[in-house]
Amino acid sequence: MVSKRTPKTPAAAATTAPNTAPDTAQAFSSAVGDALKSVSGLKLPLAQLAQIQNDYLKSAADVWNQSLQRLQTEGEAKTKPAPIADRRFAAGAWAANPATAIAAELYLLNARTMMQMADSVDGDAKTKARVRFTVQQWIDATSPSNFLALNPEALQKAIDTKGESIAAGMQHLLEDLKKGHVSQTDESVFEVGRNVATTEGHVVFENEFFQLLEYKPLTAKVYERPFLFVPPCINKYYILDLQPENSVIRYSVEQGHRTFVMSWRNPDDSMVGKTWDDYIENGPIAAIRAVQAITGQDTINTLGFCVGGTILSTALAVLAARGARLGKADAREFQPAASVTLLTTLLDFEDTGILDIFIDETMVQVRELTIGPDAPGGPGLLKGKELAATFSFLRPNDLVWNYVVGNYLKGETPPPFDLLYWNGDSTNLPGPMYCWYLRHMYLQNELKVPGRLTVCGVPVDLGAIESPFFIYASREDHIVPWAAAYRSVPLLKGKRTFVLGASGHIAGVINPPAKGKRSHWTNDRLPASAEAWFEGATEAPGSWWPAWSGWLAPLAGKQVAAPKVPGSAKFKPIEAAPGRYVKVKV
Repeated sequence: MVSKRTPKTPAAAATTAPNTAPDTAQAFSSAVGDALKSVSGLKLPLAQLAQIQNDYLKSAADVWNQSLQRLQTEGEAKTKPAPIADRRFAAGAWAANPATAIAAELYLLNARTMMQMADSVDGDAKTKARVRFTVQQWIDATSPSNFLALNPEALQKAIDTKGESIAAGMQHLLEDLKKGHVSQTDESVFEVGRNVATTEGHVVFENEFFQLLEYKPLTAKVYERPFLFVPPCINKYYILDLQPENSVIRYSVEQGHRTFVMSWRNPDDSMVGKTWDDYIENGPIAAIRAVQAITGQDTINTLGFCVGGTILSTALAVLAARGARLGKADAREFQPAASVTLLTTLLDFEDTGILDIFIDETMVQVRELTIGPDAPGGPGLLKGKELAATFSFLRPNDLVWNYVVGNYLKGETPPPFDLLYWNGDSTNLPGPMYCWYLRHMYLQNELKVPGRLTVCGVPVDLGAIESPFFIYASREDHIVPWAAAYRSVPLLKGKRTFVLGASGHIAGVINPPAKGKRSHWTNDRLPASAEAWFEGATEAPGSWWPAWSGWLAPLAGKQVAAPKVPGSAKFKPIEAAPGRYVKVKV
């Protein structure tokens, strides 16, 4: 029954209700402060803590009195309550019920307060980032929307469907437990080679590390200089070939480039001992040699995406070092790239974005002791599902809890989405290769120092690569911050072009011109800092792909008749694209 007493004003509630929400709020605020101060000796400045607590008490009183007003007017003809300003609680059911409304509002208040406390912790930048990340994970996990008993939308759906939504949710949960991950899309809709990765081509070379795909020309003539893509080995290549309308690979073929793509093998136990050197020698270097042999061209255009760009650049530096050692620095054998395109790639690992919070000496040592080359139990695999889960929890509300609520609490099947299907198609990595990459790139940042690293038996220097470079970054990239990608510019000595696109790590790259979405920035000058570059940059609407295509065309040689068959006499087609390797699941 609703009380008919006159509701207190906010001020009165704050000063005359000793056993109501403000007292609970003060207890909560003090408890969180004590908890944060107790973690690894972290301290909160007293003045800031006092201000946060005072602000919290005032806001809690406001929430409490708003809830009393809702109760007072319950059952009366009133205007529809305003939705709560958070998309998790935006449905009308949350605001319509005073109990769920106050639960949501108090949760949001508590979340803001905890983040303010995390931001106020004394410590270095990395410690503060780790505290903030940990607190955010806890906040997102404890949202009322994630619990059936507290979620009015899910409860109403259960009533409306006579429990069928709960039964469907349990079925989805059991299926996902078998798969080992939370489904982000209806995976039954997609099949690699049927409706994703469908650009026509053939496997023309393979070894135990990758298959080389050559794509069927879509033009009567092609550029004489072939084009090799090196995708990341931490996931499947077909992010570059999702659907015909958003395929970077198909776009390259349509522009008249004879296009080859590496499709990395999904490592199994037979590859647990493979190293970074193995990946460089038997990956892009082997692919470059195969493309040269198939096409008869000494120089080729190249592209690396994400860690694929790091791998490609390392391989080209290895070849340059071999040439210099032999006194043949200008020989095409050792400078095979007529151009290098780097998409969202790190060469200088000074700023690794949000991933930095996971990397320190202790973490790397733990990996080395469990899956590294000298691990007591022998080398192992970094499981693809573990890597995929880590990336998902970088954006937990979007990539985890959103689907927990929809799939399990509401019993809904997530809609089909090719990008999220690819995102869930994870790959393993050999432990020794992964540990070397972690230590020498992310932890010690040695690739940028000429001669510091020895790879495949030679000291590498990125500045020895003579090719022109097209360096692309995405402005909202949380994995490769765009300013970090700009740090590649001073490391390279060839002619360089830097372009910045809108959106994030994937959506910024996969932005076909036909859709007319987003924008990009260009600047012919390359000042010392990324900020100075941006200040002088010009924004242009739409995709960056045409700018890249225009840059690449003069470097691709003359136009010649397109080949009628894939491969060559020595490199005969093995099977149709997309090949076997990409279809192997973890």
